[in-house]
Amino acid sequence: MALFEVTDLAVTLHTGSRARGRQVVSAVRSFSFSVDRGQTLAIVGESGSGKSASLLAATRLLGVDAEVTGSVRFDDHDLLALSPKALRRILGKDIGFVFQDPQSNLHPFKTVGKQIEEVFRVHRAATRRELRARVEGLLDEVGIADPSHAYRAYPAQFSGGMRQRVMIAIAVALNPALIIADEPTTALDVSVQAGIIALLRRLQRDHGTAIVFVSHDLGVVAEIADDVVVVKDGLVVESGSREAIFAAPREEYTRELLAASRLHGVDAVAPAPPTATQAAAPLLSVRGLAKSYRTSIRGARRTAIEGLDFTIGTGEIVALVGESGSGKSTVGRIVAGLQYADSGDISLDGVTFPTALADGVPRLPAQTRRSVQMIFQDPYSSLHPRRTVRASLAAPLIAQRVARSDIPGRVDRAAADARVDPGLLDRYPAELSGGQRQRVAIARALVLSPALIVADEPLSSLDVTTQAEILALVADLTRRRSTAFLFITHDLGVVSSIAQRVIVLGPDGVEETGTTADVFGHPQSAYTRRLLDAVPRLDGARAS
Repeated sequence: MALFEVTDLAVTLHTGSRARGRQVVSAVRSFSFSVDRGQTLAIVGESGSGKSASLLAATRLLGVDAEVTGSVRFDDHDLLALSPKALRRILGKDIGFVFQDPQSNLHPFKTVGKQIEEVFRVHRAATRRELRARVEGLLDEVGIADPSHAYRAYPAQFSGGMRQRVMIAIAVALNPALIIADEPTTALDVSVQAGIIALLRRLQRDHGTAIVFVSHDLGVVAEIADDVVVVKDGLVVESGSREAIFAAPREEYTRELLAASRLHGVDAVAPAPPTATQAAAPLLSVRGLAKSYRTSIRGARRTAIEGLDFTIGTGEIVALVGESGSGKSTVGRIVAGLQYADSGDISLDGVTFPTALADGVPRLPAQTRRSVQMIFQDPYSSLHPRRTVRASLAAPLIAQRVARSDIPGRVDRAAADARVDPGLLDRYPAELSGGQRQRVAIARALVLSPALIVADEPLSSLDVTTQAEILALVADLTRRRSTAFLFITHDLGVVSSIAQRVIVLGPDGVEETGTTADVFGHPQSAYTRRLLDAVPRLDGARAS
């Protein structure tokens, strides 16, 4: 008998406000799967396909505006029929959860130790004397160094990978029979991702835990799953063993997902550098870039970047890659004119950026401000929640004092270039999918016709087909508009498919630079080789 079995699950959501009119949305139409003890089931599909909604509905975490029908059985319990009190006894104790974004799921003002302790307190699973020792033992088990120090730390003092390990510690605290892991490796760099996958597999082996693993990354799924369920538009379109799904998919949609994953694998071929821009003066020139941050009131500083040199030509895509904490985003913000460098020579189209040991936004000419724009990692938090898409696209034009009569046409052109459906222009960010929001963010960057766009992890939370669409859009913009990109990412597969040149940042600075073909085909640095080795592949192995 299966440990966790979902049959004919359907979910209807009632969205919107009374003022704007309530809407009925069929989020999940027919969903069935099962997982046995000690096994891993992966659920894959595009954003909005119903992956997360089905699991939240099955465990009754969607809220009062969700109507759920079907059957959900866990260890001979009917979860949809249990009283709230009986359900609480199961959730957290017998079913653990690891969510996508640990930063928003961990309390910012409570120490890590106290948050893990809450699991034991709620389920009365330990005495007060036992708590500290059990929590520190969990922190050690999930691979966090110096558990006694980590116990007293706050989430903001941890990296993304360490916060995810804390979430896993909470999920496994009471040795649950089932862990539901919803996109647990999204936005993590490849080496941290590999560590999280290895940790889940080890915990499963040691405790016999079943795992339901939700992901859009088919390379990760190939590594961890025993069985796979493919979903689209709230329906299961295909299911079976991992080997069968990956080797001989029956459905066209599954083949499309696999093809999109292969498009930006580490073996994909990047486009050749545009010869016309290589001989000309570079659009962006960076020499000797250095940046440090004050870490104490006594003036101690931590070096983020030191001695970085690179150039970007008109219409060229240069990738900046490295692990979390390597300084990638810092470089991007400096190039975008959003913060000062401590020292170095930075010029964009002949205009030199000021440097200073100071905070704040550098003073730049208005034309230079228009010439460089930025796409942030999370379009939901970087788009104003109370502005329509149209208003968000118009805001940069208003700030640059563009004639009001010209604004509607420029908004429409930017939306069209970024392939934003005209029907979305009067919607709010919360009413858009992740891919739609990212297109809006690209349109906002395009509306001022910049020469250079700094794209900071623009694909990290998107499914593989949406990633492929955004990559095609970026490549098209470089051809039609000659827009240059500094493409910041931890995903080396993405780099191999789009960038002409790559800069690899390590903990001690620049590890390697060169054409993408040379760096990926013949890496000279042990650090680069380690990053490439950590990239998951569709055959279930890591790159070698």
